[in-house]
Amino acid sequence: MITASNWDPKQYLRHSGYRTRPFLDLLARVPQLPAGPGSPPRIADLGCGPGNVTTLLFDRWPDARITGLDNSAEMLETARPLAGPTTGGGHLGFASADLAHWVPDETYDLIVSNATFQWVPSHADAFPAWLDGLRPGGTLAFQVPGNFTAASHTLMRELAESPRWHDRLAGVLRHRDAVRDPVGYLDLLSGLGCEVETWETTYVQILQGPDPVLDWVKGTGLRPVITTLADDPRACEEFIAEYRELLREAYPARPYGTPFPFRRIFVVARKGGK
Repeated sequence: MITASNWDPKQYLRHSGYRTRPFLDLLARVPQLPAGPGSPPRIADLGCGPGNVTTLLFDRWPDARITGLDNSAEMLETARPLAGPTTGGGHLGFASADLAHWVPDETYDLIVSNATFQWVPSHADAFPAWLDGLRPGGTLAFQVPGNFTAASHTLMRELAESPRWHDRLAGVLRHRDAVRDPVGYLDLLSGLGCEVETWETTYVQILQGPDPVLDWVKGTGLRPVITTLADDPRACEEFIAEYRELLREAYPARPYGTPFPFRRIFVVARKGGK
């Protein structure tokens, strides 16, 4: 079972530029929302984190009324100073929600999510209820990682399942079935009556600094390990030291930095009707 993680917003935001790019590419493919003139669109951002990408929604829909939802108290605490009226006449708010059980309590024009559903094992089962919460012509749009077979993930899992760490860490990490492939999402959402576009992109990030891949995964994929070993700092340091050596071999530094392939899966599903 995947371990719930304690999140560190500062660590997560260390690579905010690279983490933002897939969200911008996702938004570029969202079709016109059904909200008409004089009716500001209602948008829910599922797994809003520290709110840094949530605010980008106002670049496309300046008068929108947006709610960011997350189950991390640490992330919401960082996001809340961003809440309030916006210069475009919109409004931004944040609320706590567990996406494994969240059901829309109002009608939205857009439900969007950036790199969150991989943490919600039941997310595909929730699609029918989420689509019910959209206006006809509304959109469900999200992107998730497609890199669970990458060395950064497989080495972490193999180490966690090794004899030294198995008793404490086996089963706490996500596996490749944490998300579906693009065709899997296409089949599911088309069957629910949506017009669907899916695609995948591999961004080759050029990371800088010492052990930059380790620094990257400390903000996301490594969080379950850090959380599980939080009561034993020495063990946590020892695991990270072993993992660091594996990453150095898998991702050797070049003169220009360390290339880190970053594969993402994108889905834009427009609900039928007008």
